[in-house]
Amino acid sequence: MNITRAGSFAAIIAAGALVLSACASGETTDNGSEGETSALSGTLVGAGASSQQSAQEAWVVGFQEANPETTVEYDPIGSGGGRETFIGGGSQFAGSDRAFNDEEIAADNFASCVPGTGIIEIPAYISPIAVIFNLEGIDSLNMDAATIAGIFAGEITNWSDPAIAATNEGVELPDLPITAVHRADDSGTTANFTDYLAVNAPDVWTVGQIETWPTEYGGEAAPQTSGVVDAVTNGTGTIGYADASRAGDLGTVAVAVGGDFVPFSPEAAAAIVDASPRVEGRGPGDLAINLDRASEEVGVYPIVLVSYLIACNEYTEGAPVDLVKAYLSYVISEEGQALAAEAAGSAPISADLRAEAQGFIDAIQ
Repeated sequence: MNITRAGSFAAIIAAGALVLSACASGETTDNGSEGETSALSGTLVGAGASSQQSAQEAWVVGFQEANPETTVEYDPIGSGGGRETFIGGGSQFAGSDRAFNDEEIAADNFASCVPGTGIIEIPAYISPIAVIFNLEGIDSLNMDAATIAGIFAGEITNWSDPAIAATNEGVELPDLPITAVHRADDSGTTANFTDYLAVNAPDVWTVGQIETWPTEYGGEAAPQTSGVVDAVTNGTGTIGYADASRAGDLGTVAVAVGGDFVPFSPEAAAAIVDASPRVEGRGPGDLAINLDRASEEVGVYPIVLVSYLIACNEYTEGAPVDLVKAYLSYVISEEGQALAAEAAGSAPISADLRAEAQGFIDAIQ
């Protein structure tokens, strides 16, 4: 599979892989039992959210098997890096754990896009963000938003704190310092996690929704999703947040929703997305979602990540437009979403969202 790191990503750009052309899609050279043979060829470059890494690995393999003359490179450098790379024209698509905001869109500085034509943003990857921890002999804990916020704001510093004990009757909590691990890089996962804290525990988490961790809250910093997971796994008394697909054997937190504590699951993540409205005032093809983090609906999990695939409505000359359209179509297809669910535990997008997104993908020029 062609999942690159930052160093090789720079080499790809330097080698000029961005301008390789693609043949028109949908042509066939065979028929009969072997089915259609793809006429697509060339290289497609993307970068962005590390939360999408497992899904992107599955998508790349599936797409390249169906289109053997193509290469898809995805560099999981983080949402902030992915958006910056896309803005600068270093990639044809980006993965981001948040949509571009109104100010960024109004600036219209997307180098690969024809000025004034805007971008499309498709919520192609829906996954819960797990609050992960490492405590010997404890696999699960219940916490409300104020307790989670207190831990990550540095106000709750020991695992035996009464706030943790109050929602975990019968659990033998150790007298052990808490090490809270956060992302070192600008991160859409951080933005989603802190949005949940800001909405549900504003008296404790006072800095609002942020992508860059506030230095006044301290904690241990680790780069990208893999770094946070490694730091929590290799530490003692550690706690962090990461895409749920990467939780592995670590302990996880069930969060308070209404009168219940809800563990993460793809179904619970999909439930809150379906119950949330779209961001208002966006252009055609921008399907950004305004998540209702404060929902008290039964069975919803509010710490959810909606990760977007971002592309141009109209590309500048020389871009592999057919490859962009084909790859994005594959990602949102039933097959693509099923692959992501198997590889990463994500929640497949609904049929209605798929049909709406496909119309905008088909219109890419």
